[in-house]
Amino acid sequence: MKSIALFAAGALYFATSVYGHGYMTIPKSRSRLGSEAGIDTCPECAILEPVQSWPDLTAAPVGRSGPCGYNARVSVDYNNPATNWGNTPVVTYTADSTVSVQWCVDHNGDHGGMFAYRICQDQDIVDKLLTPGYLPTVAEKQAAEDCFEAGTLDCTDVAGQTCGFSGDCSPGQPCYRNDWFTCNPFDGSKCQGVDNSALGSCYTSISGGYTVTKNVKIPNYSSSHTLLSLRWNSFQTGQIYLSCADIAITGGPGGGSSTTISSSSTTISSSSTTSSSPVSTSTPPACTIPANVAVTFNELVTTVVGDTIKLVGSIPQLGSWNTGSALPLSASGYTNSNPLWSITTSLPVGTTFQYKFIKVSSTGAVSWESDPNRSYTVSSSCAASVSTSSSWR
Repeated sequence: MKSIALFAAGALYFATSVYGHGYMTIPKSRSRLGSEAGIDTCPECAILEPVQSWPDLTAAPVGRSGPCGYNARVSVDYNNPATNWGNTPVVTYTADSTVSVQWCVDHNGDHGGMFAYRICQDQDIVDKLLTPGYLPTVAEKQAAEDCFEAGTLDCTDVAGQTCGFSGDCSPGQPCYRNDWFTCNPFDGSKCQGVDNSALGSCYTSISGGYTVTKNVKIPNYSSSHTLLSLRWNSFQTGQIYLSCADIAITGGPGGGSSTTISSSSTTISSSSTTSSSPVSTSTPPACTIPANVAVTFNELVTTVVGDTIKLVGSIPQLGSWNTGSALPLSASGYTNSNPLWSITTSLPVGTTFQYKFIKVSSTGAVSWESDPNRSYTVSSSCAASVSTSSSWR
């Protein structure tokens, strides 16, 4: 019986891996360029599987897939440059600007789930994915993925953009976050419902694709050549899809170009395959930790007309537990299916405090959340803005 069970599991794995999938199209990813060059016959097929892709979106190690993707169908590793991709940026962005980005989901491979765009600001790590002739090790790919994950371009960074929670995720689960982008619930229109675009609005080799478009804010960072990475975690299947695009960013601190890389005792450069001594041409400066951080508090709470949700806490910035000085949240993103209230306030780095949300009715009556108090510490990192999400209790 055990052998039959194993066979059945293998058959299920094969069945779910036949159809895909998705890849970044704007800016032009290495996968898209590989397809346009006739090298990649299935640009949507760079899949990391079988993995635990849900509900913890970042738990699975990337292995050989790296942040740019490995397409086993055509044996193409997009984590190193080739003749048709990876040698020059396909677009130049301005630091702190908001830009439109897009990926393509296949009609027969729309597995729902959540996705994120990321930029790693450690140029030395990125350089390992930019040097022709050098294939990063699995450890280097994982280090790069960790850096990209730390550089997630939060949905909530873009003013006015709706940043909801996945309909397939419940409060308390790791996937219950709105810094990532979410597709519609799986029993709805899934990822193809994000744009509600027509079949064939983007290219896939299997069944035709649908565009998935969002806006991201480029970080305050400069690089003459870096990468923008897309990670899509499937809800239906144990699969993760990764792709990346070569970009440049101007107008911010930092900078640097990729011409050399060292690994163990070998140094590989764009003009020479060996060198007697490693040379680094990009040494990004250490980031400056801001004095204050813009902290966004997101609270899911169903209200009626006339109700207001407010934030009150143990520090003066949050009213020192005085409900009369509590900060009112905005309901601009509130819908019946996603009753979201939000507020962004500037708080000193390193501050530790307790807080609660309160509901104020049209009559002025105040209702408190149940105990215990919530706790938060404003982290001492390079991030100028962060967010935290919760539900009324």
